[in-house]
Amino acid sequence: MKIIVCIKQVPETGNIKIDPKTNTLIREGVSSIINPFDQNAIEAGVSLKEKYGGEVIVITMGPPQAEEALREAISLGADKGYLITDRLFAGSDTLATAYILSRAIKKIGDFDLIICGKQAIDGDTAQTGPEVAEMLGIPHISYVCESPEINEKRIVVKRELEDGIEKIEAKLPALITVTKEANQPRLPSLKRKLLSKKAEIPRLSASEINAEPNLCGLAGSATQVIKIFAPAKREGRTILSGTPEEMVSELISSLKESQLV
Repeated sequence: MKIIVCIKQVPETGNIKIDPKTNTLIREGVSSIINPFDQNAIEAGVSLKEKYGGEVIVITMGPPQAEEALREAISLGADKGYLITDRLFAGSDTLATAYILSRAIKKIGDFDLIICGKQAIDGDTAQTGPEVAEMLGIPHISYVCESPEINEKRIVVKRELEDGIEKIEAKLPALITVTKEANQPRLPSLKRKLLSKKAEIPRLSASEINAEPNLCGLAGSATQVIKIFAPAKREGRTILSGTPEEMVSELISSLKESQLV
């Protein structure tokens, strides 16, 4: 079985910086981590490899520093990684990113399953995985919350919905996105850490994956960020104390004084 895991390197929450001219994230020189949901995607891929055999290939699109995320993925059990990097990709929204990833996957070759985290903590859209599947013309199932079962050329999963759990079966090849409830990511072993440091990480440019320049980066993005900013800090918060009845009474009095009720 050939499993491809798509991951993203994201800035640590407290270190986000924005380019005021392009309204895009500044990634160079900023402390970054593997997107937390993608940790679950890596674990899902490695667990399936251990159960059914095969290999796990991890790919990411990003600047040269994103190679660190691929090495970490290898330390967690992935077999190899590909860095899709080109200045042409800068500023890509989910649509352009999905196009670039789909071109890279076609370059890598045949696969049985693609696994993504349910969403990235920086964009928080949950769009890229399903868009990749659509561009590849394969089934996709989002919000998978348990380890999948694979039987011949079919996959059976349970996905989390607002009002319950749904069991779905799909033909392979397919794409799934996983939630944090799907598994518990493992820690790397010392042996895998040493292996990851020596691993060769091939780089794929726009020309090497036969990507159309007008479909990449800002030029290929259907959405544009007009303005981005951090919300202003609120002052003057009040903490109520006492019995529930006393706190309710105090809250109502405060709201009346503020003419909110």
